[in-house]
Amino acid sequence: MDVGLDRLVRADLRRLVPECREFYAARGERRGPSSLDELRGARAAQPPAPPADEVVEHVDGAARRRVPVRVHVPRGSEVRGVYLDIPGGGFVLGATAAGDARNAALAESLGVVVVSVEHRLAPEHPWSAAPDDCEAAALWLLDRAGDRFGSTALVIGGSSAGATLATTTLLRLRDRGHVDRLAGAALQFGAYDLSGRTPAGRLIADEYFLAAYAGHVADRTVPDVSPVFGDLRGLPPTQLVVGTADVLLEDNLVMAARLCAAGVQVDLQVYPEAPHGFTGHPTPMARAALADRDSWLVECLTARAGGGSRRS
Repeated sequence: MDVGLDRLVRADLRRLVPECREFYAARGERRGPSSLDELRGARAAQPPAPPADEVVEHVDGAARRRVPVRVHVPRGSEVRGVYLDIPGGGFVLGATAAGDARNAALAESLGVVVVSVEHRLAPEHPWSAAPDDCEAAALWLLDRAGDRFGSTALVIGGSSAGATLATTTLLRLRDRGHVDRLAGAALQFGAYDLSGRTPAGRLIADEYFLAAYAGHVADRTVPDVSPVFGDLRGLPPTQLVVGTADVLLEDNLVMAARLCAAGVQVDLQVYPEAPHGFTGHPTPMARAALADRDSWLVECLTARAGGGSRRS
């Protein structure tokens, strides 16, 4: 391991590596679909999703967008804030409903309302369909969260492609003059260069999801596709989570550096020997990373909401 990188890695969690190695050795190597036929098979293997809790309607100029969202409200009366969750899946696999149990548990443990976006998927709906849907859900929350959920303290988060979309959503909100209303962004192992122009981006240049999502885009360095190339000034405090065994490690390190250079408060968390998607696996490293994220979210929401808001 590079000496410079070694200084960034969570040394206190190296004790968890042997147990995690056992899990991944037994699990075997897995990867996402590499063709349309494989994608169809992966989708067919997913359980059918129950109906969405709500359908967000947002009018932007002449366009009217209807975006399904799933809502998890904590059973107690105290609502600390609202968390907009954008699921991963390489822009081609949504499975938003698959996160219901996880999001319900997050709502209860943190006392937050979790709203998850069922954005449109490629290749049927390539860029810019997914970021359009995520932006619509974010604008709906900015407009309705106070009345609906009793809190205007908002945070956004996502994993893998969800982290990419969370970042493009932040840039869109910033350009609209709304981003200062968000308390923070929790981003797990996002892909921030989809252009293949940087060494980090070239590591995933042959992935099927890139062609499915943005193969038609002439210049993939536009920030709405590859946010690492954007003007990142004015974004809220951001936590970046990535593992040293993740193909997107370098991409996340570059994004952290770009955010810092733009004056954004960054909390970079690098986990030893953790692969892509590790926070979704039943390992002690995943539990530690999610506990770190939850603590960070609470700090952001408490700073914005002054200790929480009461839901009527």
